[in-house]
Amino acid sequence: MRHLKELIESTNDLPADATFPNGIVAIDTETMGLNPLRDRLCVAQLSDGEGRVWLVKFDGTDYSAPNLKALLLDPKVCKLFHYARFDVAVLYHYIGAMSSDIYCTKIASKLTRTYTDRHGLKTLVSEITGTALDKEQQSSNWGAPELTEAQKHYAASDVLYLHKLKEYFDEQLKELDRVELAYNSFDYLKTRCMLDLSGWEKTDIFSH
Repeated sequence: MRHLKELIESTNDLPADATFPNGIVAIDTETMGLNPLRDRLCVAQLSDGEGRVWLVKFDGTDYSAPNLKALLLDPKVCKLFHYARFDVAVLYHYIGAMSSDIYCTKIASKLTRTYTDRHGLKTLVSEITGTALDKEQQSSNWGAPELTEAQKHYAASDVLYLHKLKEYFDEQLKELDRVELAYNSFDYLKTRCMLDLSGWEKTDIFSH
């Protein structure tokens, strides 16, 4: 089980000295709503899997974020998300960088936990790590000038456990012989996000 050891806060970009030595960064975002084209990016939180979380608050005036952009584009670092379809699209729309080497725990859950339709982060963290997440701040105002301590704790908790989930699903995907299927699905996310941002978010282009 992973616990928060350090919370590093910054404005409009990831600090230049942020490092992810194990080659995997867990990422999540907080926005003003669920429409990337309408609702602005307010926060990006990132974890190294060792208890350190970087909390980047965007004030809405500058999304150039060169350090964060470089990380998103770095093919040597795995970007770990839960429901990557939304976060990748939001980050591309605002930061201008399409994430490379994506892993989505929600997709991994749907490919392995076929006995249930419950694939939310709260459920997965509870079942796999035994930790109960408090989701009360999920619909709070993330665009406020100052975040509350409750919001900061919530944001951190959304990335603290993703590395552990990945470890679990790596084993499950291997056991079920669905590794290739999963990674092909992760690769397709870039195209799915571009379709969403281009107006086909509710259309299945593969249907009859």
